[in-house]
Amino acid sequence: MGRKVQGQNGVSSEAPIPLLTPYTLGKFQLSHRVVLAPLTRLRSWNNVPQPHAILYYSQRTTKGGLLIAEATGVSDTAQGYPQTPGIWTKEQVEAWKPIVDAVHAKGGIFFCQIVHVGRVSNTGFQPNGQAPISCTDKPLTPQSQSNGFNVAQFSTPRRLTTEEIPQVVNDFRLAARNAIEAGFDGIEIHGAHGYLLDQFMKDHVNDRTDKYGGSLENRCRFPLEVVEAIVDEIGADKVGIRLSPFADYAEAGDSNPEALGLYMVESLNKFRLVYCHMVEPRMKTVGEKYESPHSLLPMRKAFRGTFIVAGGYDREDGNNAVAENRADLVAYGRVFLANPDLPKRFALNAPLNKYNRETFYIPDPVLGYTDYPFLEDTE
Repeated sequence: MGRKVQGQNGVSSEAPIPLLTPYTLGKFQLSHRVVLAPLTRLRSWNNVPQPHAILYYSQRTTKGGLLIAEATGVSDTAQGYPQTPGIWTKEQVEAWKPIVDAVHAKGGIFFCQIVHVGRVSNTGFQPNGQAPISCTDKPLTPQSQSNGFNVAQFSTPRRLTTEEIPQVVNDFRLAARNAIEAGFDGIEIHGAHGYLLDQFMKDHVNDRTDKYGGSLENRCRFPLEVVEAIVDEIGADKVGIRLSPFADYAEAGDSNPEALGLYMVESLNKFRLVYCHMVEPRMKTVGEKYESPHSLLPMRKAFRGTFIVAGGYDREDGNNAVAENRADLVAYGRVFLANPDLPKRFALNAPLNKYNRETFYIPDPVLGYTDYPFLEDTE
């Protein structure tokens, strides 16, 4: 539990555990700093969220806890994986409502992560079998998927014309509006992990010669237009963003990631977003930790708002990040997936369930999804 410290009259008392101290996130009062990271689970048939997600998210809800929903597509061109949810149709919005209601019934705060995968797709996921869209027409090489079993095949993307980009910005704006209609407290723009916004930002991918390519300012123009459109639509107090300047997911690396990260957070400051969620430099590829000389600290110092970190954190790491003011909140993915009562386990310093990677992405509505035991079940 907490550290023993000398209290009044020499009586020892428990020092608070940094991760379990309250925090004010904009207009939301959080009771602790342990955040459910957005986790793709591939269990939304035909891109429609399913009733089994009600139990999954409510299991991981605590009063005053922040949850970020899995990556949710903004349009019919946004998909790159089977059975991922969307939020561009009325049916999808209606399907999200009972899931959101279940989180709110337990006092949770729920943000929806909205995404466009860009070139991390193939014609099988696209309307009428068309090519995926991107900032480029450079194809991705086939990749072993993060479940370690399947090899993902990617189709050669079609380079968006300058004139088409405002339509994609509008897709993000409408998705954000739909998320609020579904009852979400806010949205997280997915600007990380090699997806469409990241493809524009990273100079290893973006080879454009128009106003959306070349200089750092130009490469960040489209993501910042998305931010501006969504802030105008739903209000900055409901908007966060996820960035991974140091990551090389889906061949989306950058020659100067620190400059990219700093430029983005400094540009975001003028929009007064409720938070910036950044992936640690040690998470260069999916699920693997590396030693890294880089740090998020310069971005943490530059961003005038709540800073969430993610990427390979355990209890001790997370406590240190908060205690040392390197982060306000810490997002946990795989360990929260496997431990629905993670904040309670952290409070008690209880042992953790081990996650089973083989069931992360199977289309089973229970197995590896809602069947991880709670602490009281294991005692």
